[in-house]
Amino acid sequence: MSGIRIGASVTLTDIDENPILRCDYPVITSAARTISTPILRNMGTIGGNLLLDTRCNYYDQNYEWRKGINFCLKKDGDICWVAPGSSKCWAVQSSDLVPVMVAIGAKFRLVSTLGERMIDAAGFYNDDGIDYLKKRPDELLVDIHLPPTNGWRASYQKLRRRGAFDFPVLGVAAYVRYEAEKGALSDGRATAPEDTGAITDAKIILGGIAPSPIEVNDAAQALIGKQFSDEQIQAAAEAAYVRARPLDNTDFVYQWRKQMARQYTLRALHDVQAQIGEKS
Repeated sequence: MSGIRIGASVTLTDIDENPILRCDYPVITSAARTISTPILRNMGTIGGNLLLDTRCNYYDQNYEWRKGINFCLKKDGDICWVAPGSSKCWAVQSSDLVPVMVAIGAKFRLVSTLGERMIDAAGFYNDDGIDYLKKRPDELLVDIHLPPTNGWRASYQKLRRRGAFDFPVLGVAAYVRYEAEKGALSDGRATAPEDTGAITDAKIILGGIAPSPIEVNDAAQALIGKQFSDEQIQAAAEAAYVRARPLDNTDFVYQWRKQMARQYTLRALHDVQAQIGEKS
């Protein structure tokens, strides 16, 4: 398989219902299915979700409310109320598809009158709530290029208050490339693939807690080169917990959201483990 190209104007409903994507890229369809409501998914596009503006409790309010606190750095003010001592805006990247695209290594094609360019999803997002995209004003996101699915599986787990409509206050995308190797027992019988297989590549991406998606390298290193065991999954989840540093600018208490980074990483990796088990 050589991968798939998706036009940026394809609706989220069409993404969810596409039989090829459901079969070969279920992580994308399942993530798209969590976005907003069915009516809005009929109108919203994959490109729109990937270019979604950053969000913050101090920014997502009406004019009178924001004026009452003397505005904020992202709009009309000169201070970030999330971190008043910081010169940076800490509004949060709240797309559900962004962590997935970064995890699986998707590429975006941007076009303007000056030409076109391809950029990795991982390099498209800035760690700044105001200047959050590496996209020029004259550029259009035209399509998304998905890599071949040979040898990898992925999962996306979303934390939100309600089971529908809400933006994520934590999203965890897990990507694992697993290679099973058949060995042999002393009596000549073949071992099960999972007995001798190993993880050759892995990514854990956290969304909804910072201005850009966060790649947890320590979590990946806890997995790569090892068998896909509960012990390794626990180590990766612990690394995600250590790396997660949510701020108090979305729903839920931020200390609890940090705790959930561990639990949702466990969920994502156990889901991937189950997918690989089904494949084997």
